[in-house]
Amino acid sequence: MRNNRTRRFTYLAVLSAMAMMLNMLETALLPPFFGFFRLGIANIIALVTIRIMSAQDMIVVNCMRVVIGSLLSGRFLGSTFWIGASGVVLSSCILIVMEKGKNSLIFTSIICAIAHSVGQLLVVMAFYMQPGILAMLPYFVLVSIVTGILTGIIAQMVLKRIRPIE
Repeated sequence: MRNNRTRRFTYLAVLSAMAMMLNMLETALLPPFFGFFRLGIANIIALVTIRIMSAQDMIVVNCMRVVIGSLLSGRFLGSTFWIGASGVVLSSCILIVMEKGKNSLIFTSIICAIAHSVGQLLVVMAFYMQPGILAMLPYFVLVSIVTGILTGIIAQMVLKRIRPIE
């Protein structure tokens, strides 16, 4: 019993560290394309976590990624923190619902990427009092489909190489 708790805690720590690292690497090394869009490669870890562990563990990993990642980058509680957190919260909720439906990982990834973008756009709209920002929604959805496919494929490849925690 104790060994399983230690293993679970270790998985959570490693997955959280990987999510933070991927998020920070993407932010530092890859400029947003078209000025706004990121690949969202840290979302791969959320997809993997919910499949090998649980929804509760995925929430822990995502919270760690957002909070500690923003603390390390100096953006904690700034506007970019809230914009990023809103995307993570909405996409995490959708991921839990999609996982209960036993959908394919790529389809789930696409829907979560769209939810992430919608959450971010809604917060940007609220922060800056610009309802016109919603005109960008079709572009965000289109890019989310592409990035969702990419992260879904990578998550599938990762899942083939690791085993679920018992």
